[in-house]
Amino acid sequence: MLGAVVHLIRGAHVGFVLAREGALALVNSADLPPHLRFVLRIGRMLERPGLGVGAGPLQRALTRLGPSYVKFGQFLATRPDIVGMAAARDLETLQDRVPPFPQETAIRLVEAALGKPVAHLFVSFSPPIAAASIAQVHKAHLLDLDGTERVLAIKIMRPGVRERFQRDLQVMRFMARVVHALSPQAERLRPREVVEILARSVMMEMDFRLEAAAMSELAQNTKNDADFRVPKPDWELTARDVLASEWIEGIRLNDRAAIVAAGHDPKALGRAVIQSFLRHAIRDGFFHADMHPGNLFVDPTGTLVAVDFGIMGRLGHMERRFLAEILLGFILRDYKRVAQVHFEAGYVPAHHSVEDFAQAIRAIGEPIHQRKADEISMAKVLTLLFDITALFDMSTRTELVMLQKTMVVVEGVARSLDPQLDMWTGAEPVVRSWIARNLGPVGRVESLGRAALTITDVVSDLPDLAQRLRRILVRLDETGSSEAGRLDVFARAERKRAIWSTVALWGIAIGALVMAFR
Repeated sequence: MLGAVVHLIRGAHVGFVLAREGALALVNSADLPPHLRFVLRIGRMLERPGLGVGAGPLQRALTRLGPSYVKFGQFLATRPDIVGMAAARDLETLQDRVPPFPQETAIRLVEAALGKPVAHLFVSFSPPIAAASIAQVHKAHLLDLDGTERVLAIKIMRPGVRERFQRDLQVMRFMARVVHALSPQAERLRPREVVEILARSVMMEMDFRLEAAAMSELAQNTKNDADFRVPKPDWELTARDVLASEWIEGIRLNDRAAIVAAGHDPKALGRAVIQSFLRHAIRDGFFHADMHPGNLFVDPTGTLVAVDFGIMGRLGHMERRFLAEILLGFILRDYKRVAQVHFEAGYVPAHHSVEDFAQAIRAIGEPIHQRKADEISMAKVLTLLFDITALFDMSTRTELVMLQKTMVVVEGVARSLDPQLDMWTGAEPVVRSWIARNLGPVGRVESLGRAALTITDVVSDLPDLAQRLRRILVRLDETGSSEAGRLDVFARAERKRAIWSTVALWGIAIGALVMAFR
C-alpha cells in the first residue's frame, strides 16, 4: 500500500510536468473514452502560457523529468505506433547529454572494476570525451607486451544510475497498469509490454559485458562484409561497469562536407548504410537498432563503422522471411502476396479477407512506384502501415516495429548522403539473395532437416508428456470442486485492481492540480 502511494505521488509529478510543458496537446481526445477526455481537459488547463503545439513540448517535459525519461523518450522514438510518426521523429532529437562526472571518480571506478591502478593499465587516460545519462567515454593509450601501442575507447558507468532507473521504472510500470485498466482498447499497443521491454533494454545497457557480447556477435556476423565493420572489444579490460573497445578514427556520417573533402563517395556510403542494415536484419537476424548519424562513422579506408551497441534488435527465422517477402512484394508490386504473407504469419486475424487486406496494402505500395526516388518517404509509408494495422485488428509486434523505425532512421542517414537514393532499388539485391538462399532448393532442404529434428524431439518426449498429462488430469479431478471458488476470488481481485487503478488516475489528476496552485 505504501509503495502504491509513493508511485501515485511520483506519477502525479510526471503528469504535472507533462501537462505544464504542453505535452498533453499531442493526445487526440477523439480516441479516448469520456472519463479520460475529462481528465485530459483538466490537464490542458495546467499548460504554461505561450507554449507551442507539437512534439516540442514532449521533448521539454521528458528533459525536465530527467535521464530515465529521456531514455524512455528515445525508446518511444522506436514506437511510432504509440506516439505517432511526428512525435517519434522529434523524439529522435532528444539529447541524452549531461555534465560529465569528475575525472577522479572515473579513475576510481575503473580501478575498482579492473582491480589495478589506472597508471598500471594505460600509458595515458584522457578526460571525458562525451557524457550521457548512463555512461561517459574516455580515450586511453596502452602498450601491449610486444611494445605495440593501441588506442581504446573506455566507457564508464555513471555512479548511482542503476538505482535511479529502477525507481523510475517502477513508476512507469504503475502508470502503464493505470492506462491499461482505464483504457482497455490501449492493450492493442501493449503499454505494459513496452515498459518491460524498456526495462530489459536498459538493464542490458547497464551491463557492459553484454554490450561487448553484442559488439562481438555483430563483428562475427559481418567479418566478411567489405563495406561494414565493428570495433573489437577488449575483454581483458571489460567488466560490468567498464567497456574497453577499439578507438575509431573517422568522420561522422552527418558531416557530408567532411566526407566529400576526404575523398569518400557519399552515394556509395548511402547505399552501404541501407544494404548493411538489411543484411544484418534479414541475413543474420541481429541488427543495430540505434543507427543514428552519431553512431556511424566512415574510416580512412572508406568503410562504414558502427559504435554504441546498447540497443540491438533480433528477428527469428519466420520474422526474417516475413520481412524479405514483404519487401520483395512491394518491389514487384505483388500486393496479394504481401497480404498472404501477413495471414500466413498470423499477424492479421483470420476473419478478415486477404483480398481486402491486399487492397489496403496497394494503397501503400502504388504511391511509392508513382514517384521519383527522392520523393518517397519511408516515414509516410509506415504511417499508412500503422493506420492499416489498426483497421485490420493487428496486434503490435514489438520486434517488427523496432525494425521498421530503425529503417526510417537508416533511410534518413542514407538520404542525407544521397538525396536521390532509391531505398527499394538498394534493398532488392539483399532481399533477392536471401530469398534465393533460404527459399530456394538449398533452403528447402535445410528446412526439411530442421522439421525432421523437431519431429524427432517431439516423438522422444511423448512418454514424458503422457506422464505429465496423467498427473494433471488426476490433480484436476481431485481439485475440481474448489476451482469455481478460485475463479470467483480471481474475478473479485481483478475488479478490485481496476477500481484502485481508477482511483490512482484521479489521484494523479488531483495531485497535478494541487501542485499547479501551490
